[in-house]
Amino acid sequence: MSDHYYSQKPTAAHDERTIRATLRGRTYEFVTDAGVFSKEGVDFGSRLLIETMELEPNAEVLDVGCGYGPMGLAAAAAAAEGHVVMVDINERAVELARRNAELNGIRNVTVMQSDLLERVHGRRFDAVLTNPPIRAGKETVHRIFTDAYDVLKPGGSLWVVIQKKQGAPSAFAKLETIYGDVQEVNRDKGYKIFRARR
Repeated sequence: MSDHYYSQKPTAAHDERTIRATLRGRTYEFVTDAGVFSKEGVDFGSRLLIETMELEPNAEVLDVGCGYGPMGLAAAAAAAEGHVVMVDINERAVELARRNAELNGIRNVTVMQSDLLERVHGRRFDAVLTNPPIRAGKETVHRIFTDAYDVLKPGGSLWVVIQKKQGAPSAFAKLETIYGDVQEVNRDKGYKIFRARR
């Protein structure tokens, strides 16, 4: 099956539903659909990253692989005086993320279709968030780490969630070769949150 949540144009038949999730004390409604990541509800890894991330109120944030939007929209609420750019290769996910921003009254976001960080090169961010598409392969995940370094401001942080069994040790080692300062800042149920500072 070639149709993954990281496909550019998912071919799965539409199956829209609305879910509710409470993230950082705020309740959201999200429209989800077939062909996007974690359509039944906000996955545990994303929730753990959302609850762990530290953002200044005026932060400029990038969400790589935004899906239908939970991490980016929670970041936009946390950085209410800042701005969040949300990117995903999946056009269905991008459309849902736009709708969900509107549905939840969040205006300080820009959502766009992009193959990884292709469309944001030349921009600078205080924080980059990613629940990387592990199934897309290690090369893709490592490219996110490298490209994120290029778009981070000095002192900016990349926040990554990754499961131990899906390669957390090798991801940590790769981050250490790119960033000077890498820490495991949280862990729960086999998931780890890494913060890599530029």
